[in-house]
Amino acid sequence: MAQVVIALGSNLHHPHRQLQKAASFLESLSENGILTSVIYKSEPVGPSENDFLNGVIVIQTELPPEQLFNELKAQEKKQGRPSRYPKWTARTIDLDIIAYDNLVVETDTLIIPHQEYTRRLFVLLPLKDIFPDWKDPVSAQHVDTLIEQAPDLEIVRTTLNW
Repeated sequence: MAQVVIALGSNLHHPHRQLQKAASFLESLSENGILTSVIYKSEPVGPSENDFLNGVIVIQTELPPEQLFNELKAQEKKQGRPSRYPKWTARTIDLDIIAYDNLVVETDTLIIPHQEYTRRLFVLLPLKDIFPDWKDPVSAQHVDTLIEQAPDLEIVRTTLNW
């Protein structure tokens, strides 16, 4: 069984509700419940005007990486995200595989760990909530080092619940 870290983000159509729907979906995929970070509010990266709500959820699954990826994309579509969209725009839900155990995957359709996560405080801070001693499976850098090196971003912890 694999331990999978999934980053979630939303800034359209009631973002908190979108995160809650996605969390319920992820719980249905997980063999042993889920672990959740704090929910953060962050400024958008790119052209979007609305702030995002972000968090990280950890699941335990028997699904292989490609199948899990396809399930996540189907859920994004179900929650109203179009299959084709400009990069870094507003979205109802974004579900990214940050890590799948310590596996490193690079195919035409899937890259694990997610290639941008080390530059995203809205992933790194929630990741640290769950795994304070996290080390990147590629570089072996500690999460604190990754946080220090990430570009600045306005981000705050919220009191919202999953």
